[in-house]
Amino acid sequence: MGETRIPEKPLVSATGLAADLARRDEENSPIRVCIIGAGEMGTDLVTAIRQMPGMEIASIVDRRLVSAKPAMKIAGYDDDKGVICDTPARITNAIERNQIPIVQDAHQALSHGLVDVVIDATGVPEAGAELGMATLDAGKHLVMMNVEADVTVGAIMQDTAARNGLVYTVGAGDEPSSVMELYDWVTALGYQVVAAGKGKNNAFKIDAVPDDYREEAERRNMNPRMLVEFVDGSKTMVEMCCIANATGLMPDKPGMHGPDCSLEDLHKVLCPVEDGGLLNTRGCVDFTVGKGVAPGVFVIADMSHHRVRERLHDLHLGEGPYYTFYRPYHLTSLEVPLSAARAVLYGTSDMKPLPRPVAEVCALAKKDLKAGDTLDFIGETSYRSWAMRADVARTEGAIPVGLLDKGRVLNDIPMGTLITRTDVAVNMETPLYRLRAQQDEWLGNGVCA
Repeated sequence: MGETRIPEKPLVSATGLAADLARRDEENSPIRVCIIGAGEMGTDLVTAIRQMPGMEIASIVDRRLVSAKPAMKIAGYDDDKGVICDTPARITNAIERNQIPIVQDAHQALSHGLVDVVIDATGVPEAGAELGMATLDAGKHLVMMNVEADVTVGAIMQDTAARNGLVYTVGAGDEPSSVMELYDWVTALGYQVVAAGKGKNNAFKIDAVPDDYREEAERRNMNPRMLVEFVDGSKTMVEMCCIANATGLMPDKPGMHGPDCSLEDLHKVLCPVEDGGLLNTRGCVDFTVGKGVAPGVFVIADMSHHRVRERLHDLHLGEGPYYTFYRPYHLTSLEVPLSAARAVLYGTSDMKPLPRPVAEVCALAKKDLKAGDTLDFIGETSYRSWAMRADVARTEGAIPVGLLDKGRVLNDIPMGTLITRTDVAVNMETPLYRLRAQQDEWLGNGVCA
């Protein structure tokens, strides 16, 4: 999209976080960030941190050693800025020479003494569990972009971080943390949140498979599987569950409502049934496929006090009692470094799970599955994610979607059926399974699969 241009320093005085980062820059004491993953999200992170004073990349973990340098080139770094390092000593030497280590072994990078904070940009729940816990065990703050890992084992990772005086945070900029900004604002003012969620970005096609979207994915520089994860609703289920487990808001019904509703009508639709809406209870997560909401996020609040309604009516926000507060954008990976900065400078989390999850991401069969089949990954052909209340998921024996990869089908499962422990045997030898089993034991929930 043209020649890379690195902007000049701001012409105005910095305040708040910007001022604190500027001070770190002036003192030559930057926040050093380890980025795990050099794909699309990792490239955004490298580019974003390149623009920010007071922050530097301590290392980029690139398992195949082919993506980091292209990411750095896109960000505007010189060709010799990145150097492949295979020992801690070489990582140290590279950083001291003002180069960026490119590291194949994630454990070497994340545990290095010159790293302040680690960002997981892998998007793979298995990697998120293993490397997330390794990060916390190494005494580093953890910024989790891997929402699939967060909804599976976030509670125990947050508990581990807290017990060790560290920060675990979902990264700023994605829809969950953008919703959280609005949620914190509304609840701080004392108003009840009736519903919170997002506009779905892509067409909603529940039987989507990668082969149908390969051309579009290539055109958008995306992995076809990742694109399908958005199209079939899996990503939306994961994101809404992440919000639920950080706020206590819950899906009103399995899979949520997902109405075709415009921004102007959200407060009339995602409100209680007795007031003409869809919700059977207050305090829900949901999404809309209607036009004009995506790529934004919303919180609907009950602001029924007559004085408040009078003032909001004067401000042209409607008659109430329900009002939609809306952020029309989220900048995904580009905002995540802010979470890393706040973790190091202030010891604060932008978004973290509650001690006990209230929602679970399970799965429905995307096609007729036969006994003996081996399940594939989220966004492929076997299943799609399905958000449920956690207590209902346990009662029905549903399996967390993050555990299904390479699971073995024991009995035929018709398309659209909930995938349960009765019908699928999951791989119990993975770090993700072991950590989830540990979390379930800690919470007293019994076996996870």
